[in-house]
Amino acid sequence: MLLLCLSMVIAACGGATTPTTAPAAPTTAAATSTTASAAEASATVEVTAVAEVSPTVPTTTTTEPAGGSLVVYSGRSESLVAPLLALFTKETGIAVEVRYGDTAEMAAQILEEGDNSPADVFFGQDAGALGALSDRFVQLDSSLLSLVDPRFASSEGKWVGASGRARVLVYNTDVLTSTDLPASILDLTKPEWKGRLAWAPTNGSLQAFVTALRVSQGEDVAKQWLEGLIANEIKVYESNSAIVKAVANGEVDAGLVNHYYLFALKKDQPDAKAANHYFSNGDIGSLVNVAGVGILQTAKNPEAAQAFARFLLDIPAQLYFAEQTNEYPLAAGIPINPAIKPLSEITTPDIDLSNLKDLQGTLELLQDVGAIQ
Repeated sequence: MLLLCLSMVIAACGGATTPTTAPAAPTTAAATSTTASAAEASATVEVTAVAEVSPTVPTTTTTEPAGGSLVVYSGRSESLVAPLLALFTKETGIAVEVRYGDTAEMAAQILEEGDNSPADVFFGQDAGALGALSDRFVQLDSSLLSLVDPRFASSEGKWVGASGRARVLVYNTDVLTSTDLPASILDLTKPEWKGRLAWAPTNGSLQAFVTALRVSQGEDVAKQWLEGLIANEIKVYESNSAIVKAVANGEVDAGLVNHYYLFALKKDQPDAKAANHYFSNGDIGSLVNVAGVGILQTAKNPEAAQAFARFLLDIPAQLYFAEQTNEYPLAAGIPINPAIKPLSEITTPDIDLSNLKDLQGTLELLQDVGAIQ
């Protein structure tokens, strides 16, 4: 099932910011390959954020000091992960071979490889892909799981989140005030929002949100919401970063994105006329998804895999997520950008992230309503 969905998945990437009106959103991918360098260790959040949702043909990079070895399948971008792996190797002496690709693609490859997979660890971009592999993962140690809020780990103890990102409505502050903004994401289908909104329906994070909407509200509500947005002439962009730029430039009044894209923009344009709106009262629009890690049952080096999982929740890696990507660190006590709403102040919906694994059903729904081709 997941293999089938790969032929349909296309993650948003950088490029033209010219919108079209829904439902015209192509799903063809442009394959790219990148190589990590020292410069990537100081990559800006905009670079890492855009790369995070860019589809790539899997590439392999190896770090080779003495002290054991580890094979990581990464659904997170090389520009983000390479500096972390270099730090892990420096601290542990464990050599790392990493294969990069789209999260769904990497998960599907592990399923296809079965017991013959060389992967020790899967580092996934979202809980849906992690959940799809839960039957292939070992049970994680309780001392590791206890480092994060139970909301951000598998309810079965099969994977653990390393960083979080909230869904928000980014809006132009010259056009809208906080009192103009809806309490629920479902209200965006009302007539007053016609022609004023933007989304990226080919983006993995948006698709994960739609999956959450299906799980929490049911298929009928999810379909009606999607059809309502399209009827409201929502504009289609290729990526979250393109949406944030369009909002700040006044091309569109508001858009559905992850929270950290705004801070990527404000790094270069501190006076950008844009702000994030967090939906309230546990609304599904306030979904906080995670990037996380699971250890394969067939891992050749389970000790190194355990060390890597623990490393992602240790202070250096957690600070990296907080400072370099403006994601939410999930281990307790790590400071975040003071401009970002604290995770403790977001009333997240009551949903088990492990249940967000039916990407295939979401893709079929998006096709059915004409949001993607």
